[in-house]
Amino acid sequence: MGRTIVVTGASSGVGLAAAKQFAALGDDVVLVGRDPQRLANAVAEVREAGNGREPGRYRADFESFAEVRALADHLLTNLPRIDVLANNAGGMVEHYRKTADGYEATIQGNHLSPFLLTTLLRERLRDARVVNTASRAHMQGKPDPDRLAGNPGKYSSWQAYGASKAANILFASEAARRWPDITSVSFHPGVVRSNFGVGRVTRFFYKYAPGLVTPEKAGALLVWLSTAPKDELVQGGYYVDRDKPATPAPHARDDSLAAKLWEASAEATG
Repeated sequence: MGRTIVVTGASSGVGLAAAKQFAALGDDVVLVGRDPQRLANAVAEVREAGNGREPGRYRADFESFAEVRALADHLLTNLPRIDVLANNAGGMVEHYRKTADGYEATIQGNHLSPFLLTTLLRERLRDARVVNTASRAHMQGKPDPDRLAGNPGKYSSWQAYGASKAANILFASEAARRWPDITSVSFHPGVVRSNFGVGRVTRFFYKYAPGLVTPEKAGALLVWLSTAPKDELVQGGYYVDRDKPATPAPHARDDSLAAKLWEASAEATG
């Protein structure tokens, strides 16, 4: 019997590549994406990779807590067990934007909503695994638990993105301390050839620059973290390859910041 894997941000890039690899292993995969057409296209690719096995699908925008709650309800209703939650959804926001929930869009989409989803699924994830897609970009930003609404006058898309990726690492390490029955890790997928970024120059770089990591290679690291024997992983670790956990920037390994961010995130998401 295959595992049940939920992959957010599964419409393209690392998420889609990993979903196809899970399907090829015989796992039951549920794809979560924001754009209906891209999600439908991804479902077709994962179906083919799984030799006709129909993957699950759900459309949700992570800039909306209501949609994340509806996603959690759907998963709890339809999945008697979840073996892996891949918190892979995320992106960069070019200009400051506040969501309907009152938070800066980058930190909500990349951290608060994955935090909310994981918390809502917590009981279904006992003895399971949560893998959070972070980034080396975490070095460029530090999350401020006291100002999750951001500051429009000082907004930088790269700093906001970096702060949200640091939040992913902090969330994984704090979850490991608070939920020892769940294996919780984060990882840097590499600088992946994708549609990532904002602005023409950045998007051109991520599509055509030499030496970029393929989505397939990055997806393989996500799959390995999801399937490797538990005793081969370091609980709460941040990985950049399969060897051993890497050491993140000082602010992303600050236990007091991790605890404070957890409490602020719990309050923000209700």
